[in-house]
This record gives sequence, C-alpha cells and structure tokens, in this order.
Amino acid sequence: MLYQRFCIGLLGLLLVTSLSEAAEPVKVIFDTDISGDVDDVLALAMLHTLADRGECDFLAVTISKINPLTGPFTDATNTFYGRGDIPIGVTRDAQRRDSKYLKLINEKNGGQWRYPHDILSNEQLPDAVKLLRKTLAAEPDRSVSIIQVGLAANLADLVESKPDELSPLSGLELVHRKVKLVSVMAGAFEPINGNQHFLEANVRNGIQSMQRFAKLWPDEVPVVWSGFEIGIAVTYPRESIARDFGYRKHHIVREAYLLHSGPNHDRPSWDLTSVLYAVRPEDKYFNLSQPGKVSVADDGFVSFTPAKKGRDRYLIMNSMQAVQVREALRSLVSQPPLNRESR
Repeated sequence: MLYQRFCIGLLGLLLVTSLSEAAEPVKVIFDTDISGDVDDVLALAMLHTLADRGECDFLAVTISKINPLTGPFTDATNTFYGRGDIPIGVTRDAQRRDSKYLKLINEKNGGQWRYPHDILSNEQLPDAVKLLRKTLAAEPDRSVSIIQVGLAANLADLVESKPDELSPLSGLELVHRKVKLVSVMAGAFEPINGNQHFLEANVRNGIQSMQRFAKLWPDEVPVVWSGFEIGIAVTYPRESIARDFGYRKHHIVREAYLLHSGPNHDRPSWDLTSVLYAVRPEDKYFNLSQPGKVSVADDGFVSFTPAKKGRDRYLIMNSMQAVQVREALRSLVSQPPLNRESR
C-alpha cells in the first residue's frame, strides 16, 4: 500500500510538473508563528512539496512568536526537506509561546541529531523585518506572495520600517513595489458554532499588530483572508499521519503532529489553506468574497465591510471544494522529499 501511494504521488508530481513547466513558480515568503499549533509544520511541509514540484520559489521564513527553539526547529525541517539554506528571521518583540513539539530538535540517535540542523539558537538569526526587507529588495517588482499564518507583528513592523542599508525605500514603498499578494490566516468571516462575535487566536494574541497591519497595508496590494471557518471545515486526516509517512523511520512532520495532537485527532487545516490559495490561486479550490475592507476592533473582533475597490477578500468554500482541498492537502503534506539531503 505504501509503495502504491508513493507511485501515485510520483505520477501526480510528473503530471503537475508537465502541466506547469510554462508557469512561473510563485515566489513565497512564509511568515509563521510556528510553536503552539502544529498546522504551521504541516504548512511548511506543503511549501517544500510545492517547491519540489516547481510550483513555488521558497525565498524565506520569518517567525512571529518567541520561543528559543523556533529557529532551530524551522532549520531542521528545511534541512529534512533538502533546503537547509533557506534564510530564517525571528521577531524579538511579540508573544512568547510554549510548544509541545519544538523539543524534537533536541532528540539524538546514536549521538547524532535525529533531525540535523545548523541553527542552534535564535541568536544566530537576523531580525525578521530585516530579512523581509532584504528578501523583498532583491526580487522583481510585484513578484512576491507573502503567506502570513500567525501574528501580524512582522508584517506590521515591515510596513512601518524606515529606509536602511538594505533598501532606500520605506517599508510601505517596498511592499507597494515588490509584493503582489498577502495570503493571511486570521479572523472569522461567519459565525463559529453560533458565536457571532468569535475572537480568532491569531488576532486575539496580537491585537495591536493585526490592527496596524489591517490599517496600514497599502490598498494596492491585495490581501486574501482565510477565516477560522475554512480551517475547521477541512481537517487533516489522522489516517494520513498513521499511514503516509512510513518512508522515513523518523519523520519530523509525523512526530510533531503526534506530540501536539496525538494519534486520534483530525487537526483543522487553518494555515494550510492560506498556503494552498497563495500558490494555486487559479485552481478553484476556493471562491472569493466580494472586495471590501477588513478592520480589527480593540477586543480582536475582525469585521469586513464591502467596498467596490476594497483591498481585502476572504475565502469561501463549498462542500465539494472541501473534499478537493482535503485531498490536495494530504497529498502535498505527505509527499516524500525529492532532495536527498533529507535523512
């Protein structure tokens, strides 16, 4: 069965590659709060698979919560997937967060790291905003998609940043010139279990930064929001964790998932949906709302006001699309790494 799934995945990869050879890979920066929930890890694995398939150019990772193990864990995951040289930046002024799974980075087998990594401390890493500015400055105009799946601290600070040695442009000017899309997992755009005033965690845990992001981000750079309701409608199947990762004795995604959620839980796919939309926006996995403007109240409640030329839209998903999204996520998260640097 495992061999059959591998062959099916390989055939799918070859088909996608042949169909997308003429398409430019989507240039991606992944801004994540990797620490509390494990969906960040699944989303990171997805991006590596999409890069293996030639669908994205994975430029950088920036981290928006504080935990001393976030950088080493991210570097180990990138190394596992054969991209240990991806730049990583960290915030030093945001929410501190414990984690159930980041401790994997300390595991050893036979005296060697179970998951090899060069980054041993976040002190080795640059400031996230500095890395964002450096990465954007090096890319063509209107070419970069930013996927934000956590606090808005880094992007809010980016848009308020001043010209420096990395770019003569202010953060606002740099975003306006270089970014073509932001795909955000935050808020809720329909009632959650009857709650008309649901306060979603990515906003609630960093209200002021999300307010700054929503208010200051330039109107000319589209923002597409994946609300809480999308992630809970498409859960990652526990049977995938049990069955699809046996091609490695130790798999960082599987072990992180089990430490966080255990073997009997289908975890909502919040962050994964923002990745899927950012890299495959034309594939009809989702519908989009009408244009409008998102605002964030002082208690963290996110509201959407329709506006003909609005910057913001949010994802809408019907039941048929949910089935397609679930299958796409499973395939993209569980595909074996192509680069032999992984172990």
